[in-house]
Amino acid sequence: MTNLLLGIGNSLRRDDGAGNYVVSRFRVSGWRVVDCGTAPENFSGLVREEHPDILIMVDAADMGMAPGEFSLIPKEKIRDAGLGTHQLPLDIFIDFLADAAGEILLIGIQPEVVEMGEGLSPAVREGADRLVALLEKGEVQRIPEMGGE
Repeated sequence: MTNLLLGIGNSLRRDDGAGNYVVSRFRVSGWRVVDCGTAPENFSGLVREEHPDILIMVDAADMGMAPGEFSLIPKEKIRDAGLGTHQLPLDIFIDFLADAAGEILLIGIQPEVVEMGEGLSPAVREGADRLVALLEKGEVQRIPEMGGE
């Protein structure tokens, strides 16, 4: 069985590309990584085909945190986080895929700059690198939940 990591975002809007950056750096045996751009729903067929044990989606999200900080976003709190570059709201996407993966996790990274331009801000790049390191070690349980302590 394969695990699946989806990076979501628009790398032409600076820190909105944090999810794309994470998947460009993450390489672990047993994981498939996909850069979904701004339309993760276009990859629902792949998720259903792979039927991963774990599906992790990473996206920039305005959670009122310091730039570069990240957290797990529970499905019921997705609408509270600023996730704005998608065709389909991610909570609906997660509901649609509920039977296609063992576990579905959404990780948000707090952006600093989301204006047109390329490259992550230093704080977001550092946070994304910390996230990659945690994921590569299989320590997703160490990621705090949004709004948690």
